Amino acid sequence: KKTDHIVATQLPGGCEPLTTVTDIDGNVYSVVTIGSQCWMGENLKTSKYRDGSAISEVTDATEWKNLLTGAFCYYDNDNAHDATYGKLYNWHAISDSRGICPDGWHVPHDNEMQVLMRFLGSADDVSGGRMKEAGTEHWLTPNAGASNSSGFTGLPGGMRFQEGQFDHLGTNGLFWSSRQDSESLAFYINLTYNSEVTHRT
Repeated sequence: KKTDHIVATQLPGGCEPLTTVTDIDGNVYSVVTIGSQCWMGENLKTSKYRDGSAISEVTDATEWKNLLTGAFCYYDNDNAHDATYGKLYNWHAISDSRGICPDGWHVPHDNEMQVLMRFLGSADDVSGGRMKEAGTEHWLTPNAGASNSSGFTGLPGGMRFQEGQFDHLGTNGLFWSSRQDSESLAFYINLTYNSEVTHRT
């Protein structure tokens, strides 16, 4: 079970007149319309739920593995990654009823992610390339098919496994959906450096 992919948020109906959205910590994010949907153009960085309650920062691997409550961390527990990649969140933070996204926004359902992928091309054939930041400043070479023509600006912020280890910085960008499949699994999408496919998992 993978438990802490980067959060993307979505608002139905397009963005206008929004150009930015601000979270409860005061972080400001760009906003982009993709088809009929409105998405943040950056990864979430908040350390609080919508009501102001703190989300715990957990660095210890054993503690992370045993968590039954919401938590965040920085990749490799290095907060220097926050400015570029935002925070990594576990499932409990995503599913908490207090809401992790700014007011009026939500973690996208798997169905909403599928709408996004279909709009960007053949559901999962080339949509990943259209969602990834172009070039190799952050993505490992070859960053296959990356054009960012959607404006989503997906970054390879990596992940933290349930067991507490970190991996995939520079090679994978993993984005939670709010759809739980079972007690131990939830859907997410994965963008990778060596493919233009969006992997829905």
